Amino acid sequence: MTDIISVYLDNNATTRVNEETAEYIKSFMVEDYAIASSQFSHSMGIKAREAVEKARVTISSKINAEPGEIVFTSGGTEANNLVLQGLARLNEESNRKKIIISGIEHFSVLHTAQMLEKKGFEIKYCRVDKHGLIDEEHLKSLVDGKTLLVSILHGNHEMGALQNISSLADIAHNKGAFFHTDASVSFGQVDIDAKESGLDFMTMSGHKIYGPKGVGALFIKKGMNLSKLLYGGFSENNMRGGTENVPGIAGFGKAVETLQESDISTAGFLRDYLFSRISSEIDNISLNGPEDFSRRIPNNLNISFEYIEGESIVLHLDLKGISVITGSACFSKSLQASHVLMAMGFSHQRAHSSIRFSTSRYLSKTEMDYTVERLRETVENLRRLSPLYK
Repeated sequence: MTDIISVYLDNNATTRVNEETAEYIKSFMVEDYAIASSQFSHSMGIKAREAVEKARVTISSKINAEPGEIVFTSGGTEANNLVLQGLARLNEESNRKKIIISGIEHFSVLHTAQMLEKKGFEIKYCRVDKHGLIDEEHLKSLVDGKTLLVSILHGNHEMGALQNISSLADIAHNKGAFFHTDASVSFGQVDIDAKESGLDFMTMSGHKIYGPKGVGALFIKKGMNLSKLLYGGFSENNMRGGTENVPGIAGFGKAVETLQESDISTAGFLRDYLFSRISSEIDNISLNGPEDFSRRIPNNLNISFEYIEGESIVLHLDLKGISVITGSACFSKSLQASHVLMAMGFSHQRAHSSIRFSTSRYLSKTEMDYTVERLRETVENLRRLSPLYK
């Protein structure tokens, strides 16, 4: 019997914090543990403020922005809410009451838009094609003089599609609308130039790129205004109340600083190797998302296995030490078919049979081989039990 090994293939949900970043975070929890707003009171507070501002410079440089254009948040969800709700609050009396999103957004955008619809805003959904890419002609038909915001995610959290955000921003700006992209999963994995892409707002997250959970950032183009959500202080250029998360922010910056091109290429190589083996050794499968892997997040692979429920595959692989997810992590407690795959025009059966594999720098070919062997066994065994499989 083959020994069970642990293979974590859910890195689009979260990643392991790298050692250097973990040690750096620890130093701001047990040594320089003052809060950044104490910078005018004592030297430990100065060190905390310096750590926050260093992270701000590091992250702004990564996207060709200015440090003052970065606002730290508690994560991607807060950043997305800050854009949608913050912009809507400033325009409650405006004649621009239309917000355009896609049907494949993260819940933090979808649910916020649905809440704003109940408050009188018009929400329109732009179509995507069978690969999960935005239908730009449809977007052009939706954007008009009443459009306040177009919010389209850059890299999809479930099936990995990367949108042409520069082109989408142009479409929004041609009608005087603002453009926001949720880059929580793609930031750090692909190059993003906020200025060249014409972005007004961009969401980023730390724990997808070997950094800590509970911290994110929002790029706000200079001159843009938002109404803050959290009151109770003047943190982050008075964009939010509350004590700044110094360990988290410092760790976010360190994760970006220490991220290497080899980290991305390693994850991409392993993703490609995994797909090559699965596609050649297991039949009746369908790739979900772009077939052109240059239009995908480098570490993302989403496959549907016909005649089997994805949940069954997940549970069987978990018993063999392999961590994957059916759909995105946000669907782990839901019995509903993935809204992402359904928006792409797929059947309930295909959506329910989907498995997301997402690689990282901490994996190897040996672990990919182990995964394919256990996956092949699992698929064969489950199909024998399926009344749909012949």
